[in-house]
Amino acid sequence: MPPEVKSLLVDIQHAVAGIDLFTAGRSRDDFKGDLMLRRAVERQFEIIGEAMNRLRKIDPLLTDRISEYRGIISFRNVLIHGYDKINDDVTWQIIEQRLPILRNEIDELLKGK
Repeated sequence: MPPEVKSLLVDIQHAVAGIDLFTAGRSRDDFKGDLMLRRAVERQFEIIGEAMNRLRKIDPLLTDRISEYRGIISFRNVLIHGYDKINDDVTWQIIEQRLPILRNEIDELLKGK
């Protein structure tokens, strides 16, 4: 695996871990009521989306192995450009339902599978 590709995957892995850390033991209501928590999580999603966008340009075949890469990049664009349209319930749903899938896929890619 080229070093630049591995670096981007590690960036995604670290950002996912950051979201896990920030939201551990927290509820949807906690998330909605804590501006600092929301902004911290959003920043990690921005990193994930930007790294995914770069990865897509460098290694599109590998990126195709990430099930929701298009949605990840789109979510990053909403966070950056449509900040006033962010739905906290949708963000929390992504954390609960889709982030574990991404974590597993990135871990498998980094293991070389």
